[in-house]
Order: sequence, then C-alpha cells, then structure tokens
Amino acid sequence: MRENYFHVDAFIGAGLRGNPAGVCLLKQPLETAQMQAIANELSLPETSFVWEDGDMHAIRWFTPTREVDLCGHATLATAHVLLNVINPALGDIRFRSASGELYVRRDATNGERLILDFPSRPPQKIAEPAQLAALLGAQPQEVWQANALMVVLANEAQVKTLQPDIGALIGHFGCGVIVTASGDEVDFVSRYFSLDRSEDPVTGSAHCTLMPYWVARLGRHQLHAKQISSRGGELFCELQGERTLLGGDAQVFLRGEITL
Repeated sequence: MRENYFHVDAFIGAGLRGNPAGVCLLKQPLETAQMQAIANELSLPETSFVWEDGDMHAIRWFTPTREVDLCGHATLATAHVLLNVINPALGDIRFRSASGELYVRRDATNGERLILDFPSRPPQKIAEPAQLAALLGAQPQEVWQANALMVVLANEAQVKTLQPDIGALIGHFGCGVIVTASGDEVDFVSRYFSLDRSEDPVTGSAHCTLMPYWVARLGRHQLHAKQISSRGGELFCELQGERTLLGGDAQVFLRGEITL
C-alpha cells in the first residue's frame, strides 16, 4: 500500500527556515502503532496523518516518540498541502482533532498565507520555581504556567543567547518550557524547549499561551512574533477571546510516497 507524503517547512519567513513537518495523506486511518512507527522513521519534529472523515478531515500528530494533542506547524503544513497542492480552489478547511475542531483559512489580504484557528491556552502567574534561574542560565522577570512553563526575560538578547542543558531543564520540571521577551523588531520573540528534550524550531501551539500574556501586556489584539531558534520562524497572531489565530507561510520541500 502506498500513501502520498509531503515534507513541508512551516512558519517560514524572510531568512527564516521554519519548522519541518511530514504530512501523510491517508486513504483510511492507520493503527496508532503504525503511525508512530512512520513518524519515528521520518524523524521530523512532527508528522501529521490526515484522512477524509465525513464533512471534515481527521488529523493526528506524532513526534518520533509520542502522539501530541495539538501541533500548529504540522497543521499549517497539512493545510498548505490540501489547499495549495491537492485542491487550490478551496478557501478553507476543517480538521477533527484531539483538541476539537480546527479551522484553517486563507488570509484575505495574502492568499499564500494561511490562518489557523486554535484554542487559546491562557497561562496563570506563579512564583518562580526553585532552580529555574540556574537551570535556564538567566534570571526570570516573571513565570507563568499553562501546558508548559512560560518564562519572561528582560529582552530579546537574553532569549537569543540562552544555552541551557535542555535535558536537565525538562527533566527537572517535567513539562515544556517557553522563554519569551519583547522583540527588537517584532512585538515579541520566543524559544521553546520540548518534552523531547530538544529545542523546537517553531511552535504554533506555544503561541496559544504566549498570545493571552502579550495581548494583556501590550494592549493590542494583533501581534507580530518570531521564534528565534537556529532555523527561525515568523507568526502573525490575533487573539479572539478563547481562540488564537496564527497566520503563517509554508512551502513544500519534497513530495513522494510512503510504502507500507
């Protein structure tokens, strides 16, 4: 059995390479173990598996080692394939996922850019945990908690120059760690250290936590963000109450078939 496969770079920008994702277009769903084995073989930050499911598409996301409940860059990559390669006449698409229904549409002012409609994940302010500054290598200004720990630093330079022992950091706190600060050329910047004990190039879902914080701090609902990993990524974000809109660009790097 052969399934169509695409390697897509998502949340790219000028001089920014974005986050690579695998996109597997299935004729029918596979067993969870089989999808996990394929994601492990591809060894990309995330691989999405998508198939037609009634009036929507079903989507699941896997890292090389585990399934996740929400992934922004792999959703953007999947929507890019479906809307720009498979059926360019479509203007939007809906996915059924572990995080509920997800909606993706073309940007009204930039048809190449896609807008993801994701659930917001507002953080709660907490006291600075013991060992955080030492493990991170920088002194936090504020610390917040949602699905991940969110650490606010003084400026972009501090975020950019961090070199933590990611394994020790994640091992100590047992969750992903977002680090953020005001941007020099954009509204805010961030980096994300994941449960896989590596740095994620660009993390759409982290911006569902970042946006409620930065909107409250800056007083504007539309913000321009960059994730300043070594690859780098660009996001055009808007907070709409319980939903976070994430705009981004993507491009297909290669396409082929997976033989099962």
